[in-house]
Amino acid sequence: MVLRQVSFWIIRLKKKELDCGQKMGHLSDQEFTKDGGITWWVLVATEAKGRVILSACESFRKKALVFQNGKTEEVITHGIGSVFCPPECRKRGYAQRMMIFLGEKLKTWQTSSEQRCVFSILYSDIGKKFYADHGWEPFNSAHISLPAISSSSSNGTTNGTGSSNGHALEARPLYAFDLPKLCAIDEQLIRQTAIHAPPSKTFIALTPNHARISWHQAREDFVSHELYGRKITIKGAIVGTEPGKRVWCYFNRVWDNPDPTSTENNTLHILRLVVEEKGAFNWEKAGHDEDMEAYVPAIAALLRLARKEALEWKMDDVEIWNPNEVTVRAVKSLDSEAEVVHRDQESIASLMWYGERPHDGPVTGYVDWLANEKYGWC
Repeated sequence: MVLRQVSFWIIRLKKKELDCGQKMGHLSDQEFTKDGGITWWVLVATEAKGRVILSACESFRKKALVFQNGKTEEVITHGIGSVFCPPECRKRGYAQRMMIFLGEKLKTWQTSSEQRCVFSILYSDIGKKFYADHGWEPFNSAHISLPAISSSSSNGTTNGTGSSNGHALEARPLYAFDLPKLCAIDEQLIRQTAIHAPPSKTFIALTPNHARISWHQAREDFVSHELYGRKITIKGAIVGTEPGKRVWCYFNRVWDNPDPTSTENNTLHILRLVVEEKGAFNWEKAGHDEDMEAYVPAIAALLRLARKEALEWKMDDVEIWNPNEVTVRAVKSLDSEAEVVHRDQESIASLMWYGERPHDGPVTGYVDWLANEKYGWC
């Protein structure tokens, strides 16, 4: 058996579902994926006639940053997605064999003397054990959510049904033309991690550049057109106008239900939440104190607009990955019954480390994954 790179592979969905080939073609032609940004892999039996596909997947090249001992290194990483094994080939160890080959292959795939690959990632939908057994260790995978509700009724407390607060902050919509500049600012904020990060750990972050964010939103643009025949214009929300003191987030609508009249299993994800004044590292490590409490109203305002958009586009809820304490308080100001959920089966952020290992323990003991939010998913 051998793992091969191929130009393209497609699994057709049922007639009633969206055409997978069209969608794949659309997504593979984005800034993030073109020019080698996406690679398709297949495991084949070299001795078989016709080279039957035993297992397949894809990998996405991503920009990332590694912070260690006060220094910043620009690296690439590869995110693995769409792992598939034909029904007739299952329970024969083919997926395991493919992952073993792939984990080793990605160490040097598309690297150069100037840019190495220090880790690869995936988001498991089959729990933590299978991929952990093959080297991708699970990292924190939590979220908190709010039900979709109209903005006119979301200024209160529990479930957004309390009395309206006339002094509440209001968020403004973000449009596609707003995003490139904001993404560039966010990238610089992430780069400042080297100033604040302690030397006791290595910190990593996927670069939240515009190419990455717009790829997610190209997915929702395609599906919204197929389901509803109209275009999404609101791409996120922002509070504040003074540079250096703004708070913003990006939206991503995911339809898991093929019925355009139903909201079940449809979610509006917050791809990335940015508090400009605090920067990435200080914000992520923020606890509950008076200084950080000041950001609760701004985040709540972003979420109110997100809930309105969720209702508009037949979403069941709004979801934020790996929220810090301040974000949790903002969510609870809108829904006092909201709770953080620690996932153990779906979308488990998992990482294989190729860099130096200071000890033989779990990678989570010496590597801290910053900004482990939905924008990193693939």
